[in-house]
Amino acid sequence: MFDHGPYAEEVKAAAVFDLDRTLLAGSSAPIFGRHLAAVGLGPGRELPGTALYQRSYEMFGENPAMMQLARLFVRSAKGWSVTDVHRAAVAAAEDLNTQVVPFARPLLAEHRQAGRLLVLATTSPAVLVRPFAQLLGFDHVLATQWANDGVVFTGCTDGAFLWGRAKRDALRRFANEAGVNLGRSYAYSDSAYDVAMLKAVAYPVAVNPDPQLVAIAVLNRWPIRHLDVAPGVAKIAGREIQDWLRPLLRPEFVPNARFDISGEHHIPASGPAIVAFNHRSYFDPTAIALLLGRASRSARFLGKKEVFDVPVVGRIGAMLGGIRVERGTGKAEPLDRAIEALRGGEVVAMAPQGTIPRGPAFFDPVLKARSGTARLARASGAPVVPVGVWGTEVVWPRNSRRPSLNIIDPPLVTVRAGQPLELSHESLVANSKRIMAAVVDLLPASARHHHEPSADELARTYPPGYTTAINHRKNNQSRSR
Repeated sequence: MFDHGPYAEEVKAAAVFDLDRTLLAGSSAPIFGRHLAAVGLGPGRELPGTALYQRSYEMFGENPAMMQLARLFVRSAKGWSVTDVHRAAVAAAEDLNTQVVPFARPLLAEHRQAGRLLVLATTSPAVLVRPFAQLLGFDHVLATQWANDGVVFTGCTDGAFLWGRAKRDALRRFANEAGVNLGRSYAYSDSAYDVAMLKAVAYPVAVNPDPQLVAIAVLNRWPIRHLDVAPGVAKIAGREIQDWLRPLLRPEFVPNARFDISGEHHIPASGPAIVAFNHRSYFDPTAIALLLGRASRSARFLGKKEVFDVPVVGRIGAMLGGIRVERGTGKAEPLDRAIEALRGGEVVAMAPQGTIPRGPAFFDPVLKARSGTARLARASGAPVVPVGVWGTEVVWPRNSRRPSLNIIDPPLVTVRAGQPLELSHESLVANSKRIMAAVVDLLPASARHHHEPSADELARTYPPGYTTAINHRKNNQSRSR
């Protein structure tokens, strides 16, 4: 359909995408309707119940009644100018381009890089969707064809109305004509009415699936994805788990600590951001989650693989969008996933130190960072919001396997978010130091002065059972007496 170079002879696989509720969060119909009205076509006004219809579609997907309306739309186009409809379609393409869900573009790029043909398969009229498909770099469009005499549309279809099995049949015809092997191809759709098309390929994926398709995907063990959130993030009834849990992210629901939280307004209300905090305790993620809850933002936390290896806990962390980091391996995958999340407009939360400092390093007023946070900032262009955390080590010291449950006189935890940093992006070392200096500036004054810890204070900075360094410290103290 579109000329993207010497493809046809080489490509033996395709990636097939539905349009509405797959590449777009909702329906394309209102956008097409608006631009058709702008050129003098269509009713020129919103019909009663349209808003309710759109909301229902966005939540539950399509149904046969909606398809009957789509068939009537074909008839209503009788006498419409081919030129005017094309003009409306070109204008609508720009609007639709802004509605593409954030993680669709990286997925399209991934298939394109793998050498697969990109195919848009939709019930919508081909004349309306073709400019949009071309804008996104699709190679072919499978859509309902409106018959015309070269000047105006006749009110009939040229071929089948592409819905249900008709869409599968059109895909098979295309595959035969283009030499595409569906046994190596992918398909993405939100609708149970596209199951026939999904079964026609080797790798079906349910995207933002309607309730029926959820059940079908689970039974067939098909992957389920939501292209408006980072890969792996689970959604329930159209919302990710963090959104559902946000009303519970309040200090009163954490009785074993008192909280003094401020600066949440420095976290952007939308778009990418890196929340960089100092690491003092296993309780830090709870404190940061409360800060993010105040900012009404979900976040992807980078965490050690040991956390994700814990049964149940690790699975929940992954469903929330946590990014597993395997330290010491040099693998780029965690940073790549974090960059992808940031480019999708999400928040990434991480401790630049990488781990909780042990022993004397825990009391060092100069915090030392790895280069990961600075690398993320340079690769994504996202702002870095420094956050200072203090007191979490009292709630859950490192030498304890569980947090303190003192609810009579709970310790105070302070959380301070600072202004987003302007980084030079030239030196990773310099930027890392800049980030940690900004974090230190948000800590209590006592954190910026040298402190000689006691043996008991040192003990609380080591994991349970770690005694060698502690005993060595005690022996030195005894000799000094």
